[in-house]
Amino acid sequence: MEFVPNIIGFACQWCTYAGADLAGNLRCKYPPTVKLIKVPCSGRVKPEYVMEALANGADGVLVGGCHFGDCHYKDGNHKTKNRMDMLKVMLGDLGFDPRRFRREWISGAEGKKFAEVITDFTAELIELGPNPLKGGK
Repeated sequence: MEFVPNIIGFACQWCTYAGADLAGNLRCKYPPTVKLIKVPCSGRVKPEYVMEALANGADGVLVGGCHFGDCHYKDGNHKTKNRMDMLKVMLGDLGFDPRRFRREWISGAEGKKFAEVITDFTAELIELGPNPLKGGK
């Protein structure tokens, strides 16, 4: 049976989530591998949420926020960058392949970019294989 990755995506409601919505409206093609969780700001996503998703078997986790200068809360995306850059290092230290985690800046006008990110991330996760914590499920 072909491996289909399960991606958990935390998406800022103002940018990335709107970008995903636009991708749908534009009928952009991308694999149905992502389950989006709408958050008020990417700065509200704690590293623990990413770790919990991976611990519960997600093959990959995406955190999507606004481009710098576009955050509705001024510095939420700066907080995201700092936290998630540290998280990526920690994932490697804990034995996870850091490629299972992505942080992306996708505006509400970038539906095509959203589709490209999901397509690329899905291909990368297929190459990596299932999350080792799934126990081969």
